[in-house]
Amino acid sequence: MGNQLYAGIDIGASRTKIAFLDRERQLLGYSVLKSGTDFGKTADMGLEDALMMAGANRKDIANCVSTGYGRRNVSFSSETKTEIGCHARGCYHYFPVAMTIIDIGGQDNKIIKVDEKGRRLNFKMNRKCAAGTGAFLEEMSMRLDIPLEEMDALARQSTEMVELGSYCTVFSGTEVLEKIRQGKKVADIIKGLFYSVMKRVLEMDSLTDKVAMTGGVVAHNPFLVQMVEETTGKKILVPEHPQLTGAVGAALFAMEEQAGV
Repeated sequence: MGNQLYAGIDIGASRTKIAFLDRERQLLGYSVLKSGTDFGKTADMGLEDALMMAGANRKDIANCVSTGYGRRNVSFSSETKTEIGCHARGCYHYFPVAMTIIDIGGQDNKIIKVDEKGRRLNFKMNRKCAAGTGAFLEEMSMRLDIPLEEMDALARQSTEMVELGSYCTVFSGTEVLEKIRQGKKVADIIKGLFYSVMKRVLEMDSLTDKVAMTGGVVAHNPFLVQMVEETTGKKILVPEHPQLTGAVGAALFAMEEQAGV
């Protein structure tokens, strides 16, 4: 293949995402792994997985940029970029319009606004509380003793949503147990949890006409996108691989850096 791949690595506190783009900006390979406690080792493992999917090897990598919580732990990246910059760049790659980007990750939420040329106008980030994040849903899945991957399908079965009063993960856990004691249906409780995530995110900032949603929570819980559409009355844009948006943005920066743009 010969130096034709551009790598982007997004190391979040929960998951490590790797994306390979070719010179035509097509996604050739990717990987998503739990970040664990050794970010550097996880990055190496994810790199090999993504290379295998792309049918390539390390010598085919022309350049690599890392981003995310553990971006400085990647030994083979040439440069680091901020999460905000990479998520904005990646999302604009798929939807080249002025928009608000809602990224729901494992440990934080981001609201990013870009103009019609993809330039960042402003952003807001929630990092101090797990409310509205993937960590919140993971904790609630354990409280309910239901696999996380089954929550989306169960939420869709709800006929009478149970609205929760607390944003706090600890207090919500107690409230969920009380709802179970009252005989509330699990599907209705889960939809209430989804609603809590959505409400927490939408209260972070106002939305523009065009809205895109990205992140691991969006990738695994598409019903959440449907709930946002019904609540806001907007058609939500979602990339083909919402969890890879930051990694794709980093790969695009790697390409532009190599070209001297």
